[in-house]
Amino acid sequence: MNYWPLLGIALVVLGFALRMNPMIVVTAAAIVTGLLAGMDGVEVISTFGKAFNDNRIIAIVWIVLPVIGLLERFGLQQQAAAVIRRMKNATTGRLLILYLLYRQITAAIGLHSTAGHPQTVRPLVAPMALAAAEKQHGTLDEDTAESVKAYSAATDNVGLFFGEDIFFAIGSIVLIQATLATYGYDLAPLELALWAIPTAILAFLIHGARLLWLDRSLATSAPAVVGEGDHPRDGGGVLDGRRTPPPRNARSPSPRTRGEDEQ
Repeated sequence: MNYWPLLGIALVVLGFALRMNPMIVVTAAAIVTGLLAGMDGVEVISTFGKAFNDNRIIAIVWIVLPVIGLLERFGLQQQAAAVIRRMKNATTGRLLILYLLYRQITAAIGLHSTAGHPQTVRPLVAPMALAAAEKQHGTLDEDTAESVKAYSAATDNVGLFFGEDIFFAIGSIVLIQATLATYGYDLAPLELALWAIPTAILAFLIHGARLLWLDRSLATSAPAVVGEGDHPRDGGGVLDGRRTPPPRNARSPSPRTRGEDEQ
């Protein structure tokens, strides 16, 4: 038995340990493994091409990334944040709950690629969540801002993970069906998918409660918002979201009549 092809695994471990580019490491390890297994160069390249063609659906995300990069270059994140600032009742928790619902519904009907971290979270959802937090609570410190970004990414993960199993043609459902069939349990994929609905509902309720708690924690940790040009101490304005009248000694005196001036 030829054990030399196993050196490809050692190359992968070594490359990752040296923090080299993962794409280069995996490609080099695959080429070395093929050559050590007795394949010639043409056969190795042919195997690469066949694997790429068989899994070309995965490459769709790479087509979208340049478009997203151009949109960000021309102010996509700023425009998304501006939309949220114009919404009076928008909060970070409410916004992310709506995105969670959208993510679960689209995943449940098989539209997994309509959203995701590169497509929606980084260019749209995270900037909108940050804008909602800053609109209500003022400028956020770095730790709080990173926490809001993390909640945005986690919302996408929860929505996709617990929503995709409702779609009966997903790979996980097919795997479960095949595993049960080996033990004599013949179930249709639709029967298995239906049992994912209660889990998805519970995931929505639990993560939705966490997002509402995020709103509450932001309200208690962030400073109060004082509008630009408002000076509550000197002449009235807005403090903690309430309009305050100016103090009595700061108000303009009422004009005197001509008779009072003569006296």
